[in-house]
Amino acid sequence: MGVKISGEYLGGLAMEMTHELSSTKLSTDPPLDNGGEGKSFSPTDLVATALGSCMMSVMAIHARKHKISLYGMACHVEKHMSQDLPRRISALDVVITMPKHLAESQRHELEAIANGCPVIQSISPAITLNKKYLYEA
Repeated sequence: MGVKISGEYLGGLAMEMTHELSSTKLSTDPPLDNGGEGKSFSPTDLVATALGSCMMSVMAIHARKHKISLYGMACHVEKHMSQDLPRRISALDVVITMPKHLAESQRHELEAIANGCPVIQSISPAITLNKKYLYEA
């Protein structure tokens, strides 16, 4: 059984998407440079959001199983759009800040898990992924 998401046109270029299982709603609007008002996440912003969230989520799942504290973990994702057509994401830069108390073996294990997250596995190889892990939280 797949996850169902439905969408509704709100006028202008705005959309409202609903996660049917939870009824959680999310609005989207294209960026200013693509004719939108930039009032919310753009569809391509959601790809960047999914990347950071997925990388942290799979690490948190592993950490919970192994009783590792990830308190202070955070991410920053910067999305770069192509300058040529067709309009598309050309690069995603991800910086994940991790707790400094993690042992070297835990760091390698968590990074490998994050680097294999489902979103990374779903992103086109044509998109440059730059990932950096900082241990300072």
